Amino acid sequence: MGIADQAFDIAEDWDAALAALAWQVEAGADEAIGDAPVNRYELAAEAPKPVAARPAANPVAAEPMAGADPVATARAAAAQAQTLDDLRAAIAGFDLCELKKGARNTVFADGNPKARVLILGEAPGAGEDREGRPFVGRAGQLLDLMFAAIGLSRTSPDAATALYIANVLPWRPPGNRDPEPGEIAMMLPFVERHIALVDPQVIVVLGNTPLLALTGTKGILRARGNWSEALGKPLLPMTHPAYLLRTPSAKREAWADLLSLQARLRG
Repeated sequence: MGIADQAFDIAEDWDAALAALAWQVEAGADEAIGDAPVNRYELAAEAPKPVAARPAANPVAAEPMAGADPVATARAAAAQAQTLDDLRAAIAGFDLCELKKGARNTVFADGNPKARVLILGEAPGAGEDREGRPFVGRAGQLLDLMFAAIGLSRTSPDAATALYIANVLPWRPPGNRDPEPGEIAMMLPFVERHIALVDPQVIVVLGNTPLLALTGTKGILRARGNWSEALGKPLLPMTHPAYLLRTPSAKREAWADLLSLQARLRG
């Protein structure tokens, strides 16, 4: 009597059968067998011939995305957006970024679109993906405290004291990994159009991803606090609040950057 026969002779109910199966796996059984030997050469001889696959009636319709250039497609879609609502719909309808398939929500923006200051972050995290808003976790709470210290808030109705917040990527990368260059490139036309529609006085980039997207350079620790220009706007690089949570000693430099922003707005 084989292992399978012994196991199923004692299996009087579902739980016993499941336990027997687990025991077989632990014993090294990896294939179901019967009582009689099988001549696999005869089976091969009797195997039916494979049927040739029929060509698709319309190959183009079967693969509508084949050969599409995601950057060119994004640029065309972004250019058609005349309002922020148009842009939100264009991003939500963009299907060439794989990140969208694993995301719960498209994270568009938060804050007052009439604000003088636009903050550009990297990508949504788990909390942002759940709520559909940028910067809602611990890093977002720290961001709110930081900018409140110089009189700015995402909830302010007054453009002079308001913030507008967006990300380079509207969908969460799996495992909160860093965005890949191809993902940044295909979403950049939407970012540029977003900034053009909001038309802020100042852009603040938080972290390496938005710094790379708008300036083509990395090294946020070297760039932070140094004003430059992007898309015709003054640009201030700052370290991401998540970095400040991991490295509290860097908060002194972040405070200096906030004071620099405050002075620029007053000037």
